[in-house]
Amino acid sequence: MEETFVFQPQNVCSKEIRITHEGGLIKEVTFVGGCPGNTLGLSRLLIGKKIEEVVPLLEGIQCPGSKTRKTSCPDQLSIALKKIQAQ
Repeated sequence: MEETFVFQPQNVCSKEIRITHEGGLIKEVTFVGGCPGNTLGLSRLLIGKKIEEVVPLLEGIQCPGSKTRKTSCPDQLSIALKKIQAQ
């Protein structure tokens, strides 16, 4: 059954990430805020991908625009995806 998970990222420009998923597959990712071109491009690339294959590609990416410089929108997305996996 398709579900939508809403995540509040920390220390980045985006204010919310919505992930629609079903059976371990990403159906849609929507960022509220953030760098529009980057987040839209990332969202389109993830459609149809398995959560388990995406997490290691995104985690640990850093952005100089983040408040701590130790995270990014993709890194925050990996945290959200790990929370989905843990459910």
